[in-house]
Amino acid sequence: QAAAPLHPVAVQCQEAQVVVTVHRDLFGTGRLVRAVDLTLGSAACLPVAQSVAESTVTFVAGLHECGSTLQMTPDSLIYKTSLSYKPTPSGNLVIVRSNAAVVPIECHYPRKSNVSSNAVRPTWAPFHSTLSAEERLMFSLRLMNDDWSAERLSNGFQLGDSLHLQADVAPGDHVPLRLFVDDCVATLSPDRNSSPRYALIDLSGCLVDGRSDDTTSAFISPRPRQETLQFMVDAFKFAGDDRNLIYITCHLKVSPADQAPNPLNKACSFNKASNLWTPVEGTGDICSCCETGSCP
Repeated sequence: QAAAPLHPVAVQCQEAQVVVTVHRDLFGTGRLVRAVDLTLGSAACLPVAQSVAESTVTFVAGLHECGSTLQMTPDSLIYKTSLSYKPTPSGNLVIVRSNAAVVPIECHYPRKSNVSSNAVRPTWAPFHSTLSAEERLMFSLRLMNDDWSAERLSNGFQLGDSLHLQADVAPGDHVPLRLFVDDCVATLSPDRNSSPRYALIDLSGCLVDGRSDDTTSAFISPRPRQETLQFMVDAFKFAGDDRNLIYITCHLKVSPADQAPNPLNKACSFNKASNLWTPVEGTGDICSCCETGSCP
């Protein structure tokens, strides 16, 4: 819709940019606002064109430019910005004759199909693959019951029990991902850097607790799915401390599922029968640094 006194702000949501046309009779009073008093977004971008004949001012900005923000819903990508009018004194430097105004602007794009036009070349990365760089991934770490079928209702254990821990990343509209547990540390307070502290998983995915003589701690292989990683840890308490509450803090990460596991992205357990480190997937050499301690 063209900008006119009845509809003074017109917005075109294009494939990669937004075009905002503003009629200078912004308030419908017949008094034209000055173009220099109009800006777009928090970055206060200036107009790119002005039509004296039509009394309009035009802004053109990329969807990520001028301080715009991106909101994601299950179905849409919503780019938000605003048109600002801030009157400055002219002639008489003491007074102004109009109010400031802010006009919110939104562009909505469907999230579950490619947003494209004839301008897109076949060699471009598909929209779905570029989306994964912008999406906030939802990770979880849960205590599970003994058969892994549901979350454990109690977090109480006796020494001699095993903790069944399951790490997940929620599937979404992104390229297939494989989850890894980079490290896990146990502490007596929520601060993972507090002392005493005990590393369960370290060195970018080595379950170092399983190296101890009196434990059976290990990753579960095979995985139930690429977005999930399960592991068991024998219950323990800190020596010389009567507190029974222990905090376990883990760093979770993902890599593309089609990328082969490597020394940086791995899940390795110590097999006491063979006296070797073995990966959940990938070749055994990716675990060799678990023994040397020289992992990336």
